[in-house]
Amino acid sequence: MTHNLLFLPGDGIGPEVMREARRVLEWLGAKRGLKLTITEMLIGGASIDMHGVPLTDAVIAAAQNADVVFLGAVGGPKWAGVAHDKRPEAGLLGIRKALDLFANLRPAVIFDALLDASSLKPDIVRGLDIMIVRELVGGVYFGQPRGIEILPDGQKRGYNTQTYSTHEIQRVARVAFELARARRKALCSVDKANVMESSIVWRETVTELHQAEYADVTLSHMYVDNCAMQLCRAPKQFDVILTDNLFGDILSDEASMLTGSIGMLPSASLGAEINGKRAALYEPIHGSAPDIAGKGIANPLAAILCVEMWLRTSRRDLAAADLLAKAVAQVLQNGARTADIATSGQKALTTQEVGDAVLKALEN
Repeated sequence: MTHNLLFLPGDGIGPEVMREARRVLEWLGAKRGLKLTITEMLIGGASIDMHGVPLTDAVIAAAQNADVVFLGAVGGPKWAGVAHDKRPEAGLLGIRKALDLFANLRPAVIFDALLDASSLKPDIVRGLDIMIVRELVGGVYFGQPRGIEILPDGQKRGYNTQTYSTHEIQRVARVAFELARARRKALCSVDKANVMESSIVWRETVTELHQAEYADVTLSHMYVDNCAMQLCRAPKQFDVILTDNLFGDILSDEASMLTGSIGMLPSASLGAEINGKRAALYEPIHGSAPDIAGKGIANPLAAILCVEMWLRTSRRDLAAADLLAKAVAQVLQNGARTADIATSGQKALTTQEVGDAVLKALEN
C-alpha cells in the first residue's frame, strides 16, 4: 500500500522542523519498506506571498485526497497588516474546517531525560502521561455571529459567539472515551458550567453519553480554572482530559511546559471515520517561532514525533512507532538537544544535528 502524504511546511520554523520529519519518513521508506508519495504545498503566510490567500482551493483538494497531512506552522509578524480573514492563521482554521477535523489529540508525555527541563519539580512530573482531547472546529473560534462594530459614541465593540450542539459534543467525547478506555479508563471533562450555558450543555451531553455507552470509564468534571491550577499542582492525577476549542488551546499549551519544552509535543487532528478512512492532520504545537526562524536552532523533535504519532494513531504500525519513540528517547538520553532543552553547560545542537542523531539512533 502506498501512502499519499501532503506536506505543508508553512512559515517561520515550520520548513526547518518539517525537513527533519521528512528525513525520518524517507528513512522509514528506505529501511522499513514504507511506500510513500510526498507532495509539498504552501499554506499560511507563504501562501499569501505566492497566491494572495492563506489557503488555496488546490491545497484543500490535495488535503482531501491525501491519506494524511503533515503541517509545520503558520504565522508571523510579516503578515500582521493583512485583513483579519486573510491572516495566515485563517489558513490553519480553514483546512481544519474543510477536512472537518473535529478531534485534536495533544499528548503531554515527559521523557526521563528531560525531567530537569520541566518547569515543575521532577517528582511532580516523573511518569507524566496525559492526553488532552480538544474539540477543534466549533466553539468560540467558529461561532456566529462574530465581528467588530462601531458604537454610537465612537467606541469599538468586538464580539464572538461560544456555541456547541449535542452532536458536536458527542462526537469528540466518543473519541476521548475510546482513548480513555484503551488507557487508564479515566476521563476528566473540563468546562465552565458554573457561568456558561454552552458549558452546561457540554457537561450534560458528556454525562449522558457516559451513562449510555461508557460506564466502564471513570468520568469526572472540572472547571477550567481549577484544571489549570491542578495541571501545575498535581498533573499526574489526569489520564484523558476532554474540553472545548478555547479551553483546549490554552490547557494543552500549559501542559506542554510540564514536559520540558513546547518544542517536544506533537498533535493529531482527526475527522470522522468514513468507509474505513479517517482524515488526519499532524502538526507540532509549538507555532512558527519567528524570533528563531532561519537560524537552524529550532527543536525538530515535536515534528519528528508527529511521524511517530501518525504511525501509532492512523497507520497503527506499533512496531515502527515504538522504534521511533525509542530512538528519540535515546537521543535525549545521550544529550543531543537543541537550545530549548539543553541543560546548563551542555552544548546546544542545531536542528539538523538533532535530526542526524535521530537517524543514527534508528540505524542502531
